[in-house]
Amino acid sequence: MKLRSALGLLFLCSTLAVFGQGVSHGSWIGSSIGHLFGYGFIFQVAAVIHWSRKRPEAFWLFIIIIGGIIGALAYFLIEGLPDFRNVQRTLRGPARRKRVHVLRALVIENPSAGNYEELGELLLEEKRYREARDAFDRALSVRTDSIDPFYRRGIAEFELREDEAAVTDFRRVTAADWKYDFSRAAGLLGQALARLGRTEEAMAVFDRIAQSATGAEPLVSAAEFFAGHGRPADALEIAGGIAMRDATMPAYQKRRDRAWLRRAKALERSLRKKV
Repeated sequence: MKLRSALGLLFLCSTLAVFGQGVSHGSWIGSSIGHLFGYGFIFQVAAVIHWSRKRPEAFWLFIIIIGGIIGALAYFLIEGLPDFRNVQRTLRGPARRKRVHVLRALVIENPSAGNYEELGELLLEEKRYREARDAFDRALSVRTDSIDPFYRRGIAEFELREDEAAVTDFRRVTAADWKYDFSRAAGLLGQALARLGRTEEAMAVFDRIAQSATGAEPLVSAAEFFAGHGRPADALEIAGGIAMRDATMPAYQKRRDRAWLRRAKALERSLRKKV
């Protein structure tokens, strides 16, 4: 259900509740405004917006609408509070940007690999990919004894669609540790190869991911690749396996992988219609 539809349903239910109160004609307008725009209704709207963005279980939408402020409060206590970390991350944005400014000045006096790596990581979080790539270039010009800067530079290059460079960095990372960052490095390697049209190499990478990976992101990438390259049965098996995890996953993991679970379920539904 889309956000507009959910809010429309909430407004309709609230309006019907007003009519059901049986208030006198003279006080109808005041009571309507008080009900529709009171704190309870605003709280419900906030809960519906949060639900539409995070998309937890569908039954929460009915609890929010039917349960009124109590239902909205229950939703926020169970589903909203764990996302407080995301709010904290957002609030840390100004501090992160201030640290970027400090590091830019610091690397002039002390151009160490560690300072450039920290600067690159912060710029990557800010999605300033070109600047992040340049920072990791500087870090790797000083030392190359760790694969993490290669991995993070590869992410920046991937986001910039510099796929040849990204493949080189991800190859280096996966050669040292195939399952680096829960096989995300391997998944991005496969996607970069696919974007370059190197289908056979990408197929080999995704085959290995399908056999060894446990992370939702690389497995969904493999399933989507198989679905688009004549292997719908393999794609369906992977997508179905990921979708089934929803029943047994801890709550924190569901929140972390929610987007990938949703993509796996959507892919599974579309493939079942074709297979």
